[in-house]
Amino acid sequence: MKYRLLKGGLWVLAMICVLQYTHAQSGSTTSKIPFLQQKSTWADSVFQTMSPEERIAQLIMIPVYSNRDKAYEDSIARLVEEYKVGGLIFFQGGPGRQASMTNRYQAISKVPLIVSIDAEWGLGMRLDSTMSFPYQMALGGIEDEQLIYQMGAEIARQCKRIGVNVNFAPVVDINNNANNPVIGFRSFGEDKENVTSKALAYMNGMQDEHVLANAKHFPGHGDTDVDSHVGLPLISFSRERLENTELYPFRKLMRNGLGSVMVAHMSIPVLDDTPNLASTLSKPIVTDLLKGEIGYEGLVFTDALNMQGVAKFYPPGIVDVKALLAGNDMLLNTMDVKTTIEEVKKAIKNGEITQAEVDKRVMKVLQAKDWQGLSHWQPVSMEDIHEDLNNSKAHSLNRQLVEASITLLRNEEEALPIKRLASEKLAYVALGAEEETAFQRGLSRYVEADTFFVPKDISLSSLEDMLKTLQGYSKVIVGIHHLGLKASVKNFGITAEMNVMLKKLINAQPTVVAVFGNVYSLDKLEDLEKATAVIATYQESELTQDVASQLVFGGVGAKGKLPVTINHNFKIGDGLQTSDGFRFSYVEPEAVGIAQEDLTGIKDLVQQAIAEKAIPGASVLVAKEGKVFYQQAFGYHTYDKEVPVKITDLYDLASVTKISTSLAALMQLQGEGKFDENKTLGDYLPMAKGTNKEDLVYKDILTHQAGLTSWIAFWKSTVRKNGSFKWFTFKDHQSKRFPIKVADHLYIHRHYADKIYKEIMKSPVSEDKKYVYSDLSFILAPKVVEHITGEPFIDYLNETIYDHLGASTLTFNPYQDYPADRIVPTEYDSLFRRQLLHGTVHDEGAAMLGGVSGHAGLFGDANDLAKLMQLYLDDGEYADETLIKGHTVSKFGKCQFCPDNYRALGFDRPRKPGDPNGNSAPSAPASSFGHTGFTGTYAWVDPENQLVYVFLSNRVNPTRENTKLYQLNTRTNVLEVVYQAMK
Repeated sequence: MKYRLLKGGLWVLAMICVLQYTHAQSGSTTSKIPFLQQKSTWADSVFQTMSPEERIAQLIMIPVYSNRDKAYEDSIARLVEEYKVGGLIFFQGGPGRQASMTNRYQAISKVPLIVSIDAEWGLGMRLDSTMSFPYQMALGGIEDEQLIYQMGAEIARQCKRIGVNVNFAPVVDINNNANNPVIGFRSFGEDKENVTSKALAYMNGMQDEHVLANAKHFPGHGDTDVDSHVGLPLISFSRERLENTELYPFRKLMRNGLGSVMVAHMSIPVLDDTPNLASTLSKPIVTDLLKGEIGYEGLVFTDALNMQGVAKFYPPGIVDVKALLAGNDMLLNTMDVKTTIEEVKKAIKNGEITQAEVDKRVMKVLQAKDWQGLSHWQPVSMEDIHEDLNNSKAHSLNRQLVEASITLLRNEEEALPIKRLASEKLAYVALGAEEETAFQRGLSRYVEADTFFVPKDISLSSLEDMLKTLQGYSKVIVGIHHLGLKASVKNFGITAEMNVMLKKLINAQPTVVAVFGNVYSLDKLEDLEKATAVIATYQESELTQDVASQLVFGGVGAKGKLPVTINHNFKIGDGLQTSDGFRFSYVEPEAVGIAQEDLTGIKDLVQQAIAEKAIPGASVLVAKEGKVFYQQAFGYHTYDKEVPVKITDLYDLASVTKISTSLAALMQLQGEGKFDENKTLGDYLPMAKGTNKEDLVYKDILTHQAGLTSWIAFWKSTVRKNGSFKWFTFKDHQSKRFPIKVADHLYIHRHYADKIYKEIMKSPVSEDKKYVYSDLSFILAPKVVEHITGEPFIDYLNETIYDHLGASTLTFNPYQDYPADRIVPTEYDSLFRRQLLHGTVHDEGAAMLGGVSGHAGLFGDANDLAKLMQLYLDDGEYADETLIKGHTVSKFGKCQFCPDNYRALGFDRPRKPGDPNGNSAPSAPASSFGHTGFTGTYAWVDPENQLVYVFLSNRVNPTRENTKLYQLNTRTNVLEVVYQAMK
């Protein structure tokens, strides 16, 4: 009885001391620790309701996985409910499941739980379906630290969205040991000032959003060669070295309000020479150095107590109490809650630690919980959780971070960005990969090239054969893939065969090398310093490969600087710069000031058109100021829903051919002084001499007011009354007399084109010079171009325009070069060709000309057509080349005879600007221009808003009688969504 009274008396005395301390602390405003800057009456009141056991439990954080079964989930609930632990650390799983579990555990917890996670590079470090930002080594190469602050803030927002209050980041270890098996790419680099400034930006971003940052791993894990997950690293440095290097970033962050710190499992004899004692369990390190000498007041977390750096020396429960006695506030990954609580109670009873000291730490935890908003805890909303965690703004920031980090280490003779595409023959090689990589796909957006794959274990004979093949290319662009991230992987996964291949290639011809992996791997690549260009990306992800491909062709510029020294060739601070905007960049809408959610109407409109069977599918692209910010494919090739549309699929462009071929050539010729729209057809086309077409002025022709007949159904004159073809027109097999393919199993007579041209020349010309849209002059345009240039029409277009743009898919008769599943079918022609048209032109006249005409017949994907439209938007210039001289495009894009005729020279213009049912978006200015296509295509540019818009569909599938696309006005309404989003 006396013992109990004495115990109770001591308890009362302890309570008085704690309350005095807590009132003093909770009212403190001098501390820079964010949760200590304001009084917390909530913490005071909660504290007074807690039993001694519950207070001990507040210092315990248990591991939780959201990818386990219901029985496991229930077992965690029992620990929360029975022992009232203070917090959770989540590991692998998914965000929805984790949020749901958090809601459950918070609801049954007497005191709200601190929920934590290791999200050094974002939630993607632990959770599926979430974002991963660049590793810290990549961030170490960024000069604009405001981006890192924004990343910290965004990671904090995402943490809060799933109920996380503490993120165990940033890593402030200075990685001055290239062989470090556990830190490496997780560090900002080897320079203490750089590490500190980057860590401060990350910390401030998180804590400004009320998520507690956590600097790790105190007192510095950067120069170790043992992974503390599997053993106890030995740090043999002097105290002076520790002070000048390892401790530097910790001290600075602590002086600037760092909310929490994590103590590492390391043996550091200069601070504590107890054998086999990790720093986590060392009172001289945690209490005397960290809390005493440095004076740190924030929360001190242990590193995970189930790691072998401590766990192989002490069992669960014992290791926890030792960590508490050392001075840690929060015990991370307690594996035996019951034993831990009992062992702490024993330690209090034995006088190893006072109740007052325990309570002091508990109050600190409660104050942190109050600051984090847990005093007013609300369940995590499950609605739209995945969308919120993958928002476009965050993806745009992620892209900016990658763009700012990727480092160009060599660029001989300014080889990058690659400039004159027309004079290059490129090869894309994936070294270490056996199938197409994201890097190769990204490169192909700029120009299609031959791709090669080199497995890590390629045979020497295959290697030699490939090297011989590659000799025929002007430049070889090599991506090095599937490397190991950690130094513990031998040579980071670079094989001898890979080195032989790369070394021989570099020494044989111009080679651009992009290394997708740990930057230290550059030291394992032989003769890399002799490459034409070297790009360090720090890691391999879809995004890094995407951005690296843009750097190669100038969509983005190089900005990053090496945060570590690799060898004498690649040193800290190295990094060349190049300019951006040379060619298209591919970005999120936020990069051009548009919120992605404001563009959801595009998807709604296209899906409505698909649902109402106006079109089976579509490909849509929008660019602003040279940045492609929207590129999506919808639906399927046909209503059979067998082949989904991809953004790289080729569509029949129909009348968009007019502005993409005939007009492109004529404008190019005018820029060279070889064509004048004020001259006549007879001046440029000998067959027009002596006909009623001879004196037609080209300005009238291109504005469709020359009096030409609208169109002629050439094919009808080839059919007999019984439906069969006349003998001199078509055959079902190819021969010398019938060599020209019109469709599958249908070949036309070799001279039939002459008959078509004669029929055009015999057609009437109206004396009433009113606007009548006509195909006829554009059918003749290839002959005009060929007469002026002496070159075949296709060759001239390729040599002067398409090859320079890298517009590889702009082509006639795509069946000759592309697989069928990449070409979108058009109509089932039941009258003339009696088949589904797939890879051959829809327009009958163009088909009868062998698929090559100036009014129809061109195929292409949205991206390549957009390049041409960007050329027009920039008045004939693209990638520092003037392809159409003399401001010809701007002249051709203007109205010539307004108000009587709204057309430009060859281009369409808004018929009635502002009309919601017009041929252009209601908000499209009068200065905008482009063209529509019968098959359901649309290409438009807006010089005032610097917009390029491409809409490709096959509304004629299965029949041209389907006019729902016109009735819905989908093409112009989609563009209107963009205008409204810009507002």
